[in-house]
Amino acid sequence: MELASQSNVGEGGAATQIDPRPYEVQKAQAEGQLLRDQGLLEQARDDLRRYQSLKKLDSIARQQAENQIWIVKQNEGAVKADQAAVDTQKLNLTYAHIVSPVSGRVGLRQVDAGSYVTTGDPNGIVLVTQLDPISVIFSLPEDYVPQVSHALKVKGPLEVRVFDRADVRQLATGQLQTLDNTIDVTTGMVKARAEFENRDDKLYPNQFVNVRLLVDVLKNVLVMPKVAIKKGASGFYVFLVKDDSRVVIQNVSPAGGESYDSASDDGMVEVLQGLNEGDRVVVDGADRLRDGVQVRIVGNGAGGATTAPVRAEEPPQEARPFEKARKRQKKRPSEPQ
Repeated sequence: MELASQSNVGEGGAATQIDPRPYEVQKAQAEGQLLRDQGLLEQARDDLRRYQSLKKLDSIARQQAENQIWIVKQNEGAVKADQAAVDTQKLNLTYAHIVSPVSGRVGLRQVDAGSYVTTGDPNGIVLVTQLDPISVIFSLPEDYVPQVSHALKVKGPLEVRVFDRADVRQLATGQLQTLDNTIDVTTGMVKARAEFENRDDKLYPNQFVNVRLLVDVLKNVLVMPKVAIKKGASGFYVFLVKDDSRVVIQNVSPAGGESYDSASDDGMVEVLQGLNEGDRVVVDGADRLRDGVQVRIVGNGAGGATTAPVRAEEPPQEARPFEKARKRQKKRPSEPQ
């Protein structure tokens, strides 16, 4: 067996070459048997023509002429069987030249040149993986299935963006193709498939990525940093900064409920109740706060503003203001491709 050395192979390109000599010998043997039986068939047909002429002259027994008809048919069957044997060996010779059904990247070979291979080998000879286009498989909570299904019917393929493991660098933008037809009863998730062009090979088979699925764009809605949301016995709440720079616990209702993190975009989430435009909330340092504590900003570096309790006589500083967004995109965490 000869193995191809190229790392990439096109559709219909050769991947491996199996030693064809055993099949060539069997093909030659089948062709020889075919020639022999074809000769017997022609001889039987000539005898049949002579017997039929002699039968008309009553120079031969009727039974002998009729038997010759069946001898001809038997030889015709033998010739067809021989032709099938020849075709079988031609097919085996075709299989000896293994080609790839898709364009893709050839993996590490599973066998070495000279190895004996059969169709029952569990690991095969080599694995060819299609890279462009490439699919990403991820899961969605079952609560979002009706919303995503409706968007697919109304808008068609939805935009999907994939990010690296750290969820920082965007790798590619593609389209959601379809949802699975069943929900996993053990996890309450449904699988989804998105397709991406991958001409620059930024996506790699079995690579872990984070997926953001754009289901809808909401305009003129109130959004807040999702890091400001806390959960207590009474539900979700934030530390709301009043005009006198004291914080109070304010119950809020983020969009998405328990799954508000999946319904966020760039760290922002829509708030349905509990806050008004222009309200100020604490986004950092909330673990040291309690209801009624006065706060001030102690730093404003790249990580954002930080709040800290202060004495009543110290002049408070302004906390991070609440924002009003123009749009919000919904994202979903991904699973390995």
